[in-house]
Amino acid sequence: MANKIQAVKGTREFYPEQMALRNFIYKKVSEAATSFGYQEWDAPFIEPIDLYAAKSGEELVKKQSFTFTDRGGDFVTLRPELTPSLARMIAAKQGELTFPVRWWSFGPFWRYEQPQKGRTREFFQWNVDMLGVDTPEADAELIAIGVTFMKSVGLTPQQATVYVNNRKLMNAEFKSLGIPQEKWVDALGLVDRRSKMTLANWDAYALEIGLSQAQLDGIKAILDNFDLWKKNEELTRLFASLEALGVKEYVKFDPGITRGLLYYTGTVFEAFETSGSVKRAILGGGRYDNLLSDVGGQPLPAIGFAMGDVVMGIILKEKGLLPEFIPSPAPVLVTVFDESLMRESYSLAADLRNAGINVLCYPEPAKLQKQFKFADKMKVSVVVTVGPDEAANAQAAIKNLMNGEQVTVKRESAAEVVRKILAGIKS
Repeated sequence: MANKIQAVKGTREFYPEQMALRNFIYKKVSEAATSFGYQEWDAPFIEPIDLYAAKSGEELVKKQSFTFTDRGGDFVTLRPELTPSLARMIAAKQGELTFPVRWWSFGPFWRYEQPQKGRTREFFQWNVDMLGVDTPEADAELIAIGVTFMKSVGLTPQQATVYVNNRKLMNAEFKSLGIPQEKWVDALGLVDRRSKMTLANWDAYALEIGLSQAQLDGIKAILDNFDLWKKNEELTRLFASLEALGVKEYVKFDPGITRGLLYYTGTVFEAFETSGSVKRAILGGGRYDNLLSDVGGQPLPAIGFAMGDVVMGIILKEKGLLPEFIPSPAPVLVTVFDESLMRESYSLAADLRNAGINVLCYPEPAKLQKQFKFADKMKVSVVVTVGPDEAANAQAAIKNLMNGEQVTVKRESAAEVVRKILAGIKS
């Protein structure tokens, strides 16, 4: 097929096995968030580009967003992130909501980036936010939710670490070095680039943005001081709370963590898989106390993080942490012996479903050997057959494919017997 149409570059096709992975991640993030009392929500997939222009940064707006003009002439974009939508929606009903707001979401996003390992143009993202509380303890709760997820999928502290810093701490250090406030963002950008440039180029860049050699040396000393957090009350309270929450072993201070988005105001954090097979962060977030007022709401403290499914999916596969893929959600197959007994099989399958059992029914008459091969490929556990003898005596033949045992029972007992077999297999 020379004219076969390909998928759009950077998008993803979810065959059943990939869909099972996506659903597995969704299940685990849902359990982690709801265990802390967070409510699920979502926002539009298409947003006005102006929503991101104020605070998300020029690169996101001009280079990474899928933007277009709709039929009404409005300039819109497929959403590249969720926090600005969250801020707008909270601002719209700020007087009606009960604070603190604890919300989470899992949905699709789009960024026009160069596809590579761990990065696609279309991805699903888990977002968790708390609004209305400005304390290190609230920050600790958000980090604990992320760690709870990592624990739930089997990642140990040796395999995944959350690195924490604080923007206020860094700004105080910049101030002590004599760096003027208008250059603090540039200094943060310098810190963020340290791992992405050669040392010589990094030094040269520092001087290019107007820092003195003494200020550059001071920043180097900051980045080598992993006890610096002890000078910051917010971070000392944060680590005490993380210990109380039972997740401190997953968390470390790192003065090199800055987070790239402009709206972070306090605690910032990123989690990485420690072997380094995937260079991108597992999750990242921080405190963004000014964003709500930027979209028309009253000032409101907030903390949140996001996690993409692409990087996490790669890590789970590489670590062998995914459950076995079962092709069929139905553990039972009802065969069709021949055309004359097809309705008998369909009726039995319906009875089993009415009893709460997921059931596949073979869609046409075929040799039983072929139907059993199909059951094996679909990893079915139980096969139920109604042949001429069973039909004549209102019976069904039930075979446990896990141990090969087969019994013939009365039709009205079939559901109970199948349920007992399935329960025995699960245990």
